[in-house]
Amino acid sequence: MTTTDTMDTIGTVEQTIRMIESGCDYVRITAPSKLEAQNLEVIKKELRERGYDVPLIADIHFTPNAAEIAARIVEKVRVNPGNYADRKKFQIIEYSDSQYQSELDRIREKFTPLVKICKEYGTAMRIGTNHGSLSDRIMSRYGDTPLGMVESALEFVRICEELNYREIVLSMKASNTQVMVQAYRLLIQKMEEEKMNYPLHLGVTEAGGGEDGRVKSALGIGTLLEDGLGDTIRVSLTEDPEFEAPVAISLANRYKDRSGHKEIKPIDGNPKDPFNYERRNSFELLGFGGSNVPRVVTDFSKRENIKYDDLNDIGYFYNAPTDKWNMNDLAADVLYLGDNVLPFDTPNGLKAVYNFEKWIELKNKTNSYPLLSVDEYLNSGIKAEELNFVLGNINSLTDEFYNKIQHDKTVVLILETNNLHGVAEGRRVFFDLMLKKIKNPVIIKRSYENLNMDELRLYTSTDFGSLLIDGFGDGVWAEVKNISEKGKSENEHAKKEYVRSFIQKHETREKVVNRILFGILQAGRVRISKTEYIACPSCGRTLFDLQETTDMIRSRTEHLKGVKIAIMGCIVNGPGEMADADYGYVGSGVGKITLYKGKDIVRRNVPSKNAVDSLIGIIKEDGNWLEPN
Repeated sequence: MTTTDTMDTIGTVEQTIRMIESGCDYVRITAPSKLEAQNLEVIKKELRERGYDVPLIADIHFTPNAAEIAARIVEKVRVNPGNYADRKKFQIIEYSDSQYQSELDRIREKFTPLVKICKEYGTAMRIGTNHGSLSDRIMSRYGDTPLGMVESALEFVRICEELNYREIVLSMKASNTQVMVQAYRLLIQKMEEEKMNYPLHLGVTEAGGGEDGRVKSALGIGTLLEDGLGDTIRVSLTEDPEFEAPVAISLANRYKDRSGHKEIKPIDGNPKDPFNYERRNSFELLGFGGSNVPRVVTDFSKRENIKYDDLNDIGYFYNAPTDKWNMNDLAADVLYLGDNVLPFDTPNGLKAVYNFEKWIELKNKTNSYPLLSVDEYLNSGIKAEELNFVLGNINSLTDEFYNKIQHDKTVVLILETNNLHGVAEGRRVFFDLMLKKIKNPVIIKRSYENLNMDELRLYTSTDFGSLLIDGFGDGVWAEVKNISEKGKSENEHAKKEYVRSFIQKHETREKVVNRILFGILQAGRVRISKTEYIACPSCGRTLFDLQETTDMIRSRTEHLKGVKIAIMGCIVNGPGEMADADYGYVGSGVGKITLYKGKDIVRRNVPSKNAVDSLIGIIKEDGNWLEPN
């Protein structure tokens, strides 16, 4: 989606060309009023004269008359049912059935002209629900729920079908990845019930930028791609729009060669509700499983001559004068050493894990535990008293193994796969565990080789996130053999992105992987370790420099663990997304910012030069401020 002022014809055209050259198949341009909608014709003409025939999409929210103009010009219009002819004032109203139907009749009257124009001109329509902009009417009946999102869209689809118009694409976007995934899945079920079959446009809205934005987008979008859902993709980053398409392409390309994956045995029954998050029931074992947050494993098996400072990479800092260890919020929970031996005592809070034979050799086994293969576990007769890690895959997890661990409260299962369709295989194992009522904690392990930084972020986020978001997994372990630079110079956008990629030359592989794993847990809403920023991608409606402002707010608040801050360029989704954030910073006019606490306005029209200080003041008033170290 373009970020330029739509009335800036040349600026919009040139940005559109950059987006096309970065891989965009469609380009969306905001049309907040009739003037911008009319200028789409000028923009389209200029693009065609320059030899670019990319389909254009008009982004419409509050203005039916702008939509009706745009539908005569561009190939597709996007309407948001929460804003289009519906009301959003955060009012709780109890609608009787007759009042609800009366509102639907009013919407039908407002919406029908657009549908007729789209039919006449052959224009497609995306009906795109945003979690942050559900109308008061929908909220009053369905609440702030995935079902409300689905019903909001289907009300408009039913009107289209009554008018015999079916050139429709649907989307269910949310900043909360759990809500987003549940909404798309529920949409499929509801469409099947009503004998509908429309394409899906996938996206995590307000994902943010940099590494966090990529991780969050890949987790939500990738989970649905793993489900076999999705026809178009939008990765929404708080960055220049030409950086979005390469990420979406990388996600999509991973599914080109899945047809030859190893066969996965069909299930007899699905014990998991795909429409609600519920964590798999497991027992607690020395900090694993039960009600504990998922744990992070870091891999030092290839490190040589390990020193105290090496543990800085995974969040542990040794203080020699006091002979004590300090931890930060990204401190790993498990240190896998393989056949290495740690030459000093393991920090409190960190469990050292050795290959089984090496563990047997250890003279001092304090805070040290074995990693056994399934065969070693079944046949050795030797194990630790309290905690044993057993590594297996779908083929080695036999009935004999299941029968044994069912009665062994010392085992944490490490589940690995080398199947191209690894998420599906992982789900199959978790279904088996649930059906067999096996409650041992499970750590998910995946191995990667020869990936560049963006691929590493995207693939790990999809592979781990797809399981975590369904409540599967009590820990994560990524074995990364190397991080390559392949693909970094494929085009100017990729080259520039590599420079912006948030990995510095001095960062070790272990540090990068540890940070990404914590980011995945946060994006899946299963372990919060840092401040979360719900930042919209900029567009022509944005009233300030979104990237610069986001960076400025982040630099002053990123130490506030667990606090969610929404940074919105305008009022379209701003007020709604406040409901999923603790605090909000929303453009309300040129040089003016409105500050929110939850979805309630706290201060209006604050001059932008004072707005960040005012935001921090509100956080302090709430008692949620901590001075940075």
